[in-house]
Amino acid sequence: MREEKKIKKIKCPIFTSKNEEIEKINKAINEAGEIGGKARLAERLIKEVDELINCKLFDEKRVDCKICHYIADLRKRTANLILKAKELKTGK
Repeated sequence: MREEKKIKKIKCPIFTSKNEEIEKINKAINEAGEIGGKARLAERLIKEVDELINCKLFDEKRVDCKICHYIADLRKRTANLILKAKELKTGK
């Protein structure tokens, strides 16, 4: 719950709009049954979080930017774990 509160407090229109799509993808990953479906969604998730990681408005002095990058990095790592699991399971 703490992370959710931090996410909701981030004051950035880019994060707010991207986070809605990211949360939808995250939910779909959790609901997907097979690893292939999860992997396709994980690839979409990586594209979305990369936009946050590469944000042109990033300011290392802003706490909101630091939290955004931290959350985006965690989500990207999670998505990469899903892709690795698919690779281990299918050999592809």
